[in-house]
Formats: sequence, C-alpha cells, structure tokens
Amino acid sequence: MTDSAAGDLLAVGRIGRPHGLDGSFKVTQPRERVLADATRLVLDGREVEIVRHDGTPAEPILRLRGMTSREAVEAVRGHDLFFPRAEAPPLEEDEWLAEDLVGCAVVDGETRVGVVAKLLPYPSCELLEVQRPEPGTKAILVPLISDAVRTVDVQAKVIDINLAFLGDNA
Repeated sequence: MTDSAAGDLLAVGRIGRPHGLDGSFKVTQPRERVLADATRLVLDGREVEIVRHDGTPAEPILRLRGMTSREAVEAVRGHDLFFPRAEAPPLEEDEWLAEDLVGCAVVDGETRVGVVAKLLPYPSCELLEVQRPEPGTKAILVPLISDAVRTVDVQAKVIDINLAFLGDNA
C-alpha cells in the first residue's frame, strides 16, 4: 500500500461491535468487493494489517494487527476504515463509486434538475438523492436504471436523467 492523500482513499466500512475477546470486530457498511481481498487498511490515518478475515462478504469480521482486546475495539468503534482507491478492484462497465456521483449536476437534456446529495442503497437498485436548486423544494429520488438515467459522465460531473419517466412527483 502506498501513501495516499485523503481523496485517494475509499471508505470500505466502519468498525462495529467486538466479536469475541481477541480484538476481532464486525464491519458495518462494508464495501464487499474491496474488503474481500484486502490485506491492509487505513485506520485513523495509519496503515494496519488485517490478521483475521472471517464472516461473510456482507457481514465481515476482521482483526487488525495490534488490536488484541474488546476494549481496543471499543476505543475505535464507529471509526471508518479506508483503502487506497488506486488498489481497489476495477469497476465494471456502467458501475460507479458513490463518492464519484455525489456532487454531480443532474440534468434532463438542457434543463437543470439539481445536484446529487448522496447515493441510497435499496434492495432493488440504488437511488440518487437529488437536491433541487429551488429553496424549500423536496429532493427527488432517481433509480439507477436505464429508463431513468440516460448517461453518467463522472469526468464532467453530469448525470442526464429522464424526468418524464419519473412522473409528476419529480
């Protein structure tokens, strides 16, 4: 793992409750594909080695070198775990990182719709929460499906959606 600036790190989970007495812990909000093959992570700005990797991809259990008790886990419970973006598995076509979509301008053709505030994981698909520019206007939720999203240009930070598909409530 190389030295990385904060913007070059991906959040890959958060330290959850202890699991057993040896310093192992459950990972909440895991980024499964990245954690699956990780041997090292960044915690509180320092690189740490993973010495135990159990559980399932959706509910991983880790132990980090130097973390040897339940008390050690409790001291950092809730802290984010990071991994260098450059070392993450490559993305598939039509796959994006949530971090790359947040802040993108959302348009319908030439009409400005708003800005992506966050990506929401739902069982059937992920949703973009789009904040409208008009004060007091309710955010809209845009499913990441081809009928609703025409194009995503992460480099230009623009997402073109189909408001007509979303209906009158958009």
